Amino acid sequence: MALEVLIHGPISRSDIARRLNLSAGSLSRLSAGLLQSGVLVETGELSEGRAGRPSRPLDVVPGSRHFLGMKLTGEELLGVVTDLRANVLDSSSVVLPSRDPESVVETVARLAERLSRSVASITALGVGLGGRVDRRSVVLSAPFLEWTDVRFGEMLERRTGLRTVVENDVDAFTEYEHWFGSGRGLDRFAVLTLGVGIGYGAVLHDRLLSNRDSGLGLVGHWPLDPYGPLCPQGHRGCARSVLASPAIAQAIGTALGRPIDFDEACRLAEAGDPIARRVMDDAGRGLGRLIAAVGNLTLPDRIVLGGEGVRLASIARAAVEEGIAIDRDPRATRLDIVATSGDNIEWCRGAAVIAIQDFVLDSTAGRL
Repeated sequence: MALEVLIHGPISRSDIARRLNLSAGSLSRLSAGLLQSGVLVETGELSEGRAGRPSRPLDVVPGSRHFLGMKLTGEELLGVVTDLRANVLDSSSVVLPSRDPESVVETVARLAERLSRSVASITALGVGLGGRVDRRSVVLSAPFLEWTDVRFGEMLERRTGLRTVVENDVDAFTEYEHWFGSGRGLDRFAVLTLGVGIGYGAVLHDRLLSNRDSGLGLVGHWPLDPYGPLCPQGHRGCARSVLASPAIAQAIGTALGRPIDFDEACRLAEAGDPIARRVMDDAGRGLGRLIAAVGNLTLPDRIVLGGEGVRLASIARAAVEEGIAIDRDPRATRLDIVATSGDNIEWCRGAAVIAIQDFVLDSTAGRL
């Protein structure tokens, strides 16, 4: 019941009863304790039923619980503290002094202590990273951190004393969009993330599609250009070699005869530099073809674009549309595409959401 209110609230009692197949008596018993604890609250007033009886919808009190969400890269740790609906209350970041697991645990613990000072208490900690994660605890592999088989969740719980969940960052990002973002209320949607790597997530019938291979970045191997550059795995013209931020920056920098980063590549393209525009438009067409493939194969209600490289979608908007048209039947429904801000805070909110999910869905904590 608390989950229904968290995701769909404010929601009437009759809607909750219908969704969960509960009797009026059962619903009253379940809601009474949550109302008394201050987790739920009655809000406003509306009319229900033929007789127009007044009803006060139920909603969660977002500030009744707080969560930490952190994103790990190969160089940096970013963190936020959120309420029960993943609204960010405070944020901070720190450079990793070392990639050694013990050192990273200590860095996470110190950042957790810093962020925790902004709220009364912390309920749980979520951490997202690029890699394969087993049972939301053991990092099977994390290339950017150079980790293999690290029991990271257990190490963090021992050090911080907080209930801890670890997840692949794209899966976590997708779950944020599912529960509180652009995918909320949709039967099926897909997520594409652009940045150092290329990520893909999907939700079908209210469930994230995920398995042990989720952290491998398989969508990065999708072929886009048979004449394109090689990726580190030797694939020519795959999504990673065409769309990844370092690949775009390298292509422009090589043509200019000097090294540049992705931010400068974007600024040059926006300013009309012909080399940068050409590379960005080529990448944009590739992105359009990848979007078309996702739309054709998974039939999503919406495709959400995110990640720190999402600026590509706006800079090369016309080229993205061209790419979609190349592989999309003209009779098909126009794809609903939503681009997020690309702020790293998005990744942290995703990490907080997996902690919220774990807490709410656990059989012993499901009553909040």
